[in-house]
Amino acid sequence: MEITALAQEVLAGNRRALARAITLVESTRPDHREASAALIDALAAEKREAIRIGLSGTPGVGKSTFIESFGLMLAEQGLRVAVLAVDPSSARTGGSILGDKTRMEQLSRHPNAFIRPSPSQTHLGGVARRTREAVALCEAAGFDVVLIETVGVGQSETVVAELSDVFLLLLAPAGGDELQGVKRGIMEVADLIIVNKADGDLKATATRTCADYAGALRLLRRRPQDPDGFPKAMTVSALEQAGLDKVWSEISALVDWRRETGHWTRRRADQARHWFHQEINQMLLARLQTPDAQRLRAQLSEEVASGVTTPTLAAATLIEQLWPEISQDRGAESLDLAPDSP
Repeated sequence: MEITALAQEVLAGNRRALARAITLVESTRPDHREASAALIDALAAEKREAIRIGLSGTPGVGKSTFIESFGLMLAEQGLRVAVLAVDPSSARTGGSILGDKTRMEQLSRHPNAFIRPSPSQTHLGGVARRTREAVALCEAAGFDVVLIETVGVGQSETVVAELSDVFLLLLAPAGGDELQGVKRGIMEVADLIIVNKADGDLKATATRTCADYAGALRLLRRRPQDPDGFPKAMTVSALEQAGLDKVWSEISALVDWRRETGHWTRRRADQARHWFHQEINQMLLARLQTPDAQRLRAQLSEEVASGVTTPTLAAATLIEQLWPEISQDRGAESLDLAPDSP
């Protein structure tokens, strides 16, 4: 489809066109990359915004169940909800199951909902490389809320926080104590810590776990983008749909406060800068895939394997030969020591 026509269909809220647009931006073909850049640029002029909610947690914590229950609640209120679910890719075959539509059977049939699973491929951090563009496409299509579900991450994988306005971290009952709560990493970037499965025999355990994390959060240094009381911990039961309205109330209060104080705009600007630097890194890596670069890499790789040179020196040689204008001097000068340094 011609880019202008595709952009018009996306702006009109056509879900088939949105699916085609996301497929386009996820493609790695050079001609598709140019077309997707033109599409994103055309849609950006409309300046449509949605509430971007990132959601992470360990595998099995109930992310898909939470998203379906939470998304249905929002959809029943008349809000248009988009779900971008990232599935892990196999390290052996490169394939992904992409089964989130099957898991979210009720939400996938709701007229106000759109669900798009994508493979993580080789991208780290819990999201796919082009999730950011997919979020922008959903905003342009007029969705009010975009839920970004990660593959299920650990302590140090916080990339989804650079995509979202509000970051939710789902935890299971008995998932840790106060010491776990003050660890640096994913805990300190979360806006809401949600202890799921607070039902049945696990309800009392979930309440105790929530209390542990609530106490731990009080020990963390307050962030300038947070009003009093944030971040906070709370319990929900996605299975029984209990506590979901409270989660939405807290998200709405946080979003309103950040908009009124200017933190919303500053956060979006900081995220744009972050992804600008990421694109530079990705484009430089793409230059390593040219035939000349591949031949040089293969030659240096053999030298490293045979012990002729070290990985560090071989990498420096590769960079110097590919980009002599930006290569740095090796040795002590690269340390950039002050004149009076010992």
